[in-house]
Amino acid sequence: CCSMKAMILAAGLGNRMRPLTLYKPKPLLEVGGKPLIVWHIEKLKQIGVTEIVINSAWLADVLIGALGDGSQFGVTIRWTREEEGLETAGGIINALPLLGTEPFILVNGDVWTTFDFEALLDVQLDTDFAHLVFVPNPTQHPKGDFILNQGRAYTFEQEQSGEALTYSGVAVIHPQMFKGLEAGKRPLAPLLKEAMSAGKVSAEKMQAAWVDVGTPERLSDLDLQIRQGMYV
Repeated sequence: CCSMKAMILAAGLGNRMRPLTLYKPKPLLEVGGKPLIVWHIEKLKQIGVTEIVINSAWLADVLIGALGDGSQFGVTIRWTREEEGLETAGGIINALPLLGTEPFILVNGDVWTTFDFEALLDVQLDTDFAHLVFVPNPTQHPKGDFILNQGRAYTFEQEQSGEALTYSGVAVIHPQMFKGLEAGKRPLAPLLKEAMSAGKVSAEKMQAAWVDVGTPERLSDLDLQIRQGMYV
């Protein structure tokens, strides 16, 4: 393959993970003996995606110090720094010069999944701006984010029939979605909703394990489950 690049979002403060994140950025918290973000890096490497952009803000020096240029993982990591967190879309816009003009894989640094990223290499966006991977709604988020109907993603305003699901933090994104947008603090959800309203977002439902590692409890539960071999 593979000229496809990936971006891992790693700039969050991790407030809900305190005190674990006071001295260690959230993506470096470990499950199964390995930092969350390293699971992603290794999975990307496995499918031949070796150009990875990672954004950083909170404890950036610690994060960059641990992962470096990626050579220890057999990949090339390029970093962006955000003075203050720019939120998801702001972080991506800031990284576009490194990502280029072709669709790229986007992964949230604070989720863990057994999902095989290889499927993402086959995504054809054509005129779409994004392809999102959804998961069944976790207990902490029972209503979900969007509607999946026959491979297309809709907002709740647009569409009632179909299945309400939660965005997994894994996607393929076209840089065109950010065309003409100014840099600065900007969340991704409104842009996704806008693209859905224009009929420009495809989606699929993940058939794999997925955990949003949002609290210390979920981190230790996941760590235990991996160590007990639940996800082999």
